[in-house]
Amino acid sequence: MDLQQAQEEYALALRAGQKEYKALLAEGKDPYPQVLDTILAGRTSDSVEDLGVLDIPAELIVGTKAAGRISAFTAGFLPLLEPTSEFAAKWIHLCNAHLSEEGIRDPILCYEYLGKFYVQEGNKRVSVLRHMGAPRITGMVKRILPPLDDSPQIRAYYAFLEFYRASGLYTIQFRSSEDYTKLLSLLGKDPGELWTERERRTFSAYYQYFREAFASLDGLKLPMLPEDALLLWLQVYPFRELGRMTAKELRKSLSALQDDLRSFTRAEAALVSTEPETKAGLLSWFTAPSHLHVAFVHPLDTTSPWINAHDRGRQHLEAALGDHVVVRNYFHADNPQLADELLEKAVADGADVVFATTPQLRRSVLRAAVKYPKVRFFNCSVDTHYSSVPSYYGRIYEAKFITGALAGAMANNDRIGYIASSPTFGVPASINAFALGAQLTNPRAKIYLRWSCQKGAHQQDFLNDGIRVISNRDAPTENPTYLNFGNHGTYWLDDNDHWEAIGSPVWLWGRFYENIISSMLSGAWEKEEAPHRAVNYWWGMDSGVIDVKLSDCLPTGLQALAKILRKDIQRGSLDPFFRPIIDQQGKVRNNGKHPLSPDEILYMDWLCDNVIGRIPEFEEVEPFAQPMLRELGIHRDKIPMEKEGSI
Repeated sequence: MDLQQAQEEYALALRAGQKEYKALLAEGKDPYPQVLDTILAGRTSDSVEDLGVLDIPAELIVGTKAAGRISAFTAGFLPLLEPTSEFAAKWIHLCNAHLSEEGIRDPILCYEYLGKFYVQEGNKRVSVLRHMGAPRITGMVKRILPPLDDSPQIRAYYAFLEFYRASGLYTIQFRSSEDYTKLLSLLGKDPGELWTERERRTFSAYYQYFREAFASLDGLKLPMLPEDALLLWLQVYPFRELGRMTAKELRKSLSALQDDLRSFTRAEAALVSTEPETKAGLLSWFTAPSHLHVAFVHPLDTTSPWINAHDRGRQHLEAALGDHVVVRNYFHADNPQLADELLEKAVADGADVVFATTPQLRRSVLRAAVKYPKVRFFNCSVDTHYSSVPSYYGRIYEAKFITGALAGAMANNDRIGYIASSPTFGVPASINAFALGAQLTNPRAKIYLRWSCQKGAHQQDFLNDGIRVISNRDAPTENPTYLNFGNHGTYWLDDNDHWEAIGSPVWLWGRFYENIISSMLSGAWEKEEAPHRAVNYWWGMDSGVIDVKLSDCLPTGLQALAKILRKDIQRGSLDPFFRPIIDQQGKVRNNGKHPLSPDEILYMDWLCDNVIGRIPEFEEVEPFAQPMLRELGIHRDKIPMEKEGSI
């Protein structure tokens, strides 16, 4: 091989290095490789493991073990010294060897720390090979292992080590420990399950293909890792599609997800919208539609109380807006394939707006929303991460506070039973609001907690224990029959052992649907109200979406109290959580000097000190409840995901 070509390569690498050096300085970044000794200065508790010979992804070599001659390289290991230097001569010699049949054969010596590599011997070999585009560099590696602690970075690193032991892959490194489990489930793998060589090669090839497509879209300026983008992409497309899509199709699919990708990169949590938008700009009246086609997609039919409640909302919408809306129902979307088909049919039938009425439809709705960006999709859920699909739910805890106050007043022995549904987002807030409401009228009140998602005859157990005031599941609608027989709402057993209803929170979905569609028709609602940000619509009693159905049997004084509390919550002068609050462990959750934020309420995972009971773990609930916990469980990041697809 002609030495002149190696010299020309050095000249090219030097120019690239000078350019990188200036660019890094302009950005206020260190232009030189990182130094591991500096990073580890003062640490004495790390251990060292010998990993032997590895093929190291070249991009993960980010620095040197010691300071040495780091000024000879840029952060990307491009050369900085003049062509007449001794350094340049050695670099050119190595490049000549690489270009010849001889090649560069000796492995470098390096250390791995937190998933990155730092060279002890072989800096110039790294420089030559990275300049020449080598994807991997052979090295003798020692791992510096920090002690396990609760910091997110260390937890993520230890999760990576478990992933690496099974997969042998260094190219996937998430910043969140839970993301490894999510990826494995999307690939059809169990944690700890060893990968075959074929699976490793297939994934590596497909992932490289994905990375190239992602990198080609740098005009989107997405401050995220390609593995994070892959995790979101796999929420929409099965992994095997990577082997079927052309490069153009893959880039198009990523472009369609750009708003969702941006929402994932925001430091803030998803926007929690707690009140309706009511004002429209002047120009909006000229661009707003005169009518809309609205579709409701349900997993069951109206024999389900939950679906029946949403269908009553549909009836309210039609009655309220008349000829301005054309409404269709689509029932029995009870598995992903049927959900996809019914969403497709809704769009084909001309839907402008689609409401999917349960959290289990979230993935299918996201796929449809990405495919049909001109259609507005909503999912009845909370904690959305997708800007393409806003979620909507109700602040049911406000009404629970009122029924708690009524229960406290009715509990002669200060003991109240509470049968909660399942430990999902918002449920602990309802339990705590009920407990605080009970304390309002009875400072001695204790709430005995059971869960309908666990085995047991909870109602009978309460009665056997002498508890005669019980809160059961919420009534889905204002229909008075739901308050009979002790199956819904809060009730008590009178001295003649007769059930007497007290009241129940109720959902008035029609108010939500009317508000959303009316605001679209007036131009007040804009999908871009929070650009590139996921939005959770979490409306309460002030919007009319949540109310309390009171029993006619309720004593007159308590009727009056309930109405006063309702009015104060509706106008914002009463906040159930704006008070001193202590949890079961004695921790002060609120000193009484400030309200809790919507996020603090929605994501509560603790219980007040007057609640007797605890939040169950995933393994402790019945199988029928586990799918919901995977979607919306307050500890869902710790829940094993169901396997999907395959590599």
